[in-house]
Amino acid sequence: MMKLAEQGRAAEGSVLPSAADKPVYVNQMFARIAPTYDLMNRLMTGGQDRRWRELLLELCDLPVRGRLLDVGTGTGDIAAAARRRLPYAEVVGVDFTYEMMAMGKNQPTRRALPFIQGDTLALPFADDSFDAVVSGFLLRNVVDRVAVLAEHARVTKPGGKVVCLETTPPENSLLGPLFQLYFFYLVPLLGGLVSGDAEAYRYLPHSTVAFPRPAELRHVMEQAGLRNVVFQELMFGSVAIHVGTKI
Repeated sequence: MMKLAEQGRAAEGSVLPSAADKPVYVNQMFARIAPTYDLMNRLMTGGQDRRWRELLLELCDLPVRGRLLDVGTGTGDIAAAARRRLPYAEVVGVDFTYEMMAMGKNQPTRRALPFIQGDTLALPFADDSFDAVVSGFLLRNVVDRVAVLAEHARVTKPGGKVVCLETTPPENSLLGPLFQLYFFYLVPLLGGLVSGDAEAYRYLPHSTVAFPRPAELRHVMEQAGLRNVVFQELMFGSVAIHVGTKI
C-alpha cells in the first residue's frame, strides 16, 4: 500500500480540482451533499466531531455577551453549539453554499440563527467586529489560506481569537496503514452509500493529504498576522485545532 503522501500525489490530478476550478467545484460538491452532510460527519467520526466543536468553542474564550462569527458555517453546527453554550452571545454564520445553510434553516433549533451567504475572502463585515472568528473544516477548501486567515483576522477585534478546526495528514507511523484504509477506501464507500456521492468523499481524504501539517499551518496563521498561535492535536493526530490571537 502506498504511503499517504504518495497516495495524495498520485491522485491529485484526478481527484483534486485545479486552483482555478476549486471554488466552483467545492460549492457544487457541498450543494450536492448538503442533505446528508451532518449525518456523514457523525458517522465518519463516530460522533467525535461534536466534542471537537465544543473544544473549539472553549478555546475561543468568548465573553458571555460576545460576538462570534462562524465562517464556512455549513448547516450551522458550530454556530448552534455556540448558542447553546452562550445563550446571550451574538452568533452569526456565513457560508458560500446556499444549499448547506438552507438545510440548517430546516432544523427547528437553528431557524433563529442568522445565516448570511458570503465569501470567506471578502467577509461582509466591518473591521474589528467579532470577539472570535471560527471555522471548521474550511481551510482545505480554499486556494489562498493566508489571504483567508488575514480576512478572518481583519474582522476580529484586537485581543480576539481566530480558531480553526481541521483534519490533518497523519504521519507515516504504525497507524498509517489504518488511516489509509479508512480515508481512501472506507470513507468513499460509506459516503457513496449514505449520500449517493462517492466522488465528494474521495475529495475529502485527498484534500487531507494535500493539507499542511499542524506546525506548517501555525506558520500560515502567523503569515496572516496572527500571534501566539498554538495548536492541539486530537484523535491520534488526525485532527487539530489552531488558535491565533489578533494583536
